[in-house]
Amino acid sequence: MVLGKVKSLTISFDCLNDSNVPVYSSGDTVSGRVNLEVTGEIRVKSLKIHARGHAKVRWTESRNAGSNTAYTQNYTEEVEYFNHKDILIGHERDDDNSEEGFHTIHSGRHEYAFSFELPQTPLATSFEGRHGSVRYWVKAELHRPWLLPVKLKKEFTVFEHIDINTPSLLSPQAGTKEKTLCCWFCTSGPISLSAKIERKGYTPGESIQIFAEIENCSSRMVVPKAAIYQTQAFYAKGKMKEVKQLVANLRGESLSSGKTETWNGKLLKIPPVSPSILDCSIIRVEYSLMVYVDIPGAMDLFLNLPLVIGTIPLHPFGSRTSSVSSQCSMNMNWLSLSLPERPEAPPSYAEVVTEEQRRNNLAPVNACDDFERALQGPLFAYIQEFRFLPPPLYSEHCRHFFF
Repeated sequence: MVLGKVKSLTISFDCLNDSNVPVYSSGDTVSGRVNLEVTGEIRVKSLKIHARGHAKVRWTESRNAGSNTAYTQNYTEEVEYFNHKDILIGHERDDDNSEEGFHTIHSGRHEYAFSFELPQTPLATSFEGRHGSVRYWVKAELHRPWLLPVKLKKEFTVFEHIDINTPSLLSPQAGTKEKTLCCWFCTSGPISLSAKIERKGYTPGESIQIFAEIENCSSRMVVPKAAIYQTQAFYAKGKMKEVKQLVANLRGESLSSGKTETWNGKLLKIPPVSPSILDCSIIRVEYSLMVYVDIPGAMDLFLNLPLVIGTIPLHPFGSRTSSVSSQCSMNMNWLSLSLPERPEAPPSYAEVVTEEQRRNNLAPVNACDDFERALQGPLFAYIQEFRFLPPPLYSEHCRHFFF
């Protein structure tokens, strides 16, 4: 009897969204099929699946132990989120080569369904960094007598939802700084910078409105700029490795001595990037907006405003509320950050919200629907591309920390 051959072994997921991309979050059920195509008849001991989710960091550092001695120190750490195994055909023992333990699969295509539930506890968002990653995958293994097993691994994406419609992420971020340049015994006038953004939380694809005022009383020509940075932090064995990457930037007009420039909502768009990772013990991904003044021949004057990149976009009503409060703030002298001596009474609810808006916002908000909408935009682009983008320029810093 001539035994058949395995033509193909594939894994497909039952997607929960219209984008046909396997994206899940904590508590979801991951289901799919192992597809097996064979030519002829084959004997099988078992067909197994192994699903796992884990975060892992790794880097090396060179150390000197003496004048002529050097060694390499490895730093590794791992956190496991779940580990699920299941048998679709056969039994647990693969070393049993008795004829009774074999299953016959006939020529053609065959499907074997699987499903498992992700933990209800928070999971870290899928991520690929320079010194670590967060990965979720399903592996299928086909074991046959007297032959090497056929193995296939396929990854799926997990997002830990960050809803930017929370008070802490809707609050404005602002700051003011000043710098005086010195050259030997001569002191020039100060360079001052004030900047503000409407909120702390954004989603990929949004544009940040930057309100800023830059005053140049020095004798030098300066250039106001802004940039979004991503900071990746990796933790292992009491050490931290940090990578800072430029995400997006813009440049203002050159500012000569005695001149002032004002940004009335200058736009800086957020490209497809990973959401913030704030709850993983060994990997942390954070964002910041740096508004700064490029000063030739001196240290730059800069303001760092923290950002959180979320997965659930701003609700329309939240956007209007934020816009109203922003316009009120801009009408005031917000740079002084002072309250009027006799504040006016706040407007009534009816003056601010129309009846139509009130009815629209009485409908229950479905976070899943919001996430579905997000998957149609730049967040979907991030899912498709984040593992294949070339890394931008980065700078690294390493320092000790204590738990």
